[in-house]
Order: sequence, then C-alpha cells, then structure tokens
Amino acid sequence: MTDFDPAKIKVIGFDADDTLWVNEPFYRETEAKFCHLLSGYGSAGDINRALYRVETGNLDLYGYGNKAFMLSLIETAIEVSGGEVTSAGIARIIELGKQQISTHNPLLPGVPGVLALISRHYRLIVATKGDLLDQERKLRNSGISGFFHHVEIMSDKTEKHYRRLLHHLDVHPGEFLMVGNSLRSDVLPVLALGGYAIHVPFQVTWQHEEVHPDEMPGGHFFTVDTLEEILPILGLEVR
Repeated sequence: MTDFDPAKIKVIGFDADDTLWVNEPFYRETEAKFCHLLSGYGSAGDINRALYRVETGNLDLYGYGNKAFMLSLIETAIEVSGGEVTSAGIARIIELGKQQISTHNPLLPGVPGVLALISRHYRLIVATKGDLLDQERKLRNSGISGFFHHVEIMSDKTEKHYRRLLHHLDVHPGEFLMVGNSLRSDVLPVLALGGYAIHVPFQVTWQHEEVHPDEMPGGHFFTVDTLEEILPILGLEVR
C-alpha cells in the first residue's frame, strides 16, 4: 500500500475476538458438543448447516455474541428434532452456553507488548461487536483495558457503524487504521470510508465473516501473520 503514511494516523482500532484474544475455537467446541447431543436427529454436518441458517436468520433480531448463539442453539434443537427435544435437552444446551460464556479467553501471543509499544505513539481503541456484558467481561479479564482510550461495542460493523464511530472520535477516515482478523467486519467497511486496515488472519473464522475473492479490493490494506508484524508497518521497533 504505497500511499500509507503512519504519521497521518491518529487513531488505531483493534478488533477483540480472535485479534486480541482467542474466541472462535470455543464456539466450535460448543457446536461439536451440541451436534453430539442431537446426534439422534441427524448428522453433524446437517445440524451445523441448520444452525448456521438459524444464526444468520436471527442476526437482525439478536445481533452477535454468546447470548444470541445460545438462543439459536435452542431454536435449532427444536427445529431439527421436530419439536421432540426434551426440557432436559434444552437445559443441557443452556448449560453449554453458560460454560462458553464463563470460559477464559486467553490473549493471543505478543498482544500486551505490541499494545504497550503502540500506545506510546497512537490513540488506541477497541472496536468490536457482540454482546455488551460478554465483551466487557472479556476485556476486564484480559488485563489490557488500560491501553485503550475508548471501547466501542458495536451491534454490527458496517460503513454506517464505522462512520458513526469516527464522528464520535472526531477523526477523518484517512486518520484511522483498523486492525482485525475479519475481512468482512474489520477491513472492507473501513476501506470503503477511506480509512486503512491491517488484516491479521486467525486460524479459525466463522463462515459468515468469510469474503469471496471477487469482493476484495486490490492493494489497499496490509495482511500480516502475527500482531507483532504491524510494528514495522507503523515504523516502530520491537524492544
């Protein structure tokens, strides 16, 4: 990206889930347990496809996060079982959701050191989507909240949502850099507004966040393998 000048950046936004800490693998673990619980009603593949359809159909109603996920699990169980799932089965599904919510989300490698260095030179924010209580809990337990000037827990990450955020922060899109693991949520809408982005892919991605190659712009963002690799892009050195 030849036009990127780190000196012009005033605010750097960080996604949270699977950018700062591990998240998606816990959803996959819960899905596997859910499919095992309902194995008498279909294959794991069929149940997973039904769950994805229910989840995406509920996004406008419930949004993102663990609580929305739990509701979709229950709805899927009723659907795939033809209404035969028992109250004990529903209770077990609720317990799976509670276990996921109470799980500690470990930080990804290098996160505290990277944030400590970058925060000396830039104003940092968290820009994440999901359930308010759940995301606040993860951030509180992470031990890194002190690095951030502002925390924005968004109902979604579209151009409209980012435009509102930048207005609140009083920064021009050209002064904003977003760092995250999702092309759909962390890269495309920011680029569309005229901002900059760094994509840090994670080993597991929810299929709703995947982007077809035809949707991708060319050469307007960076892709790195680890969070530490954003430092030289910003002209900073690891100490």
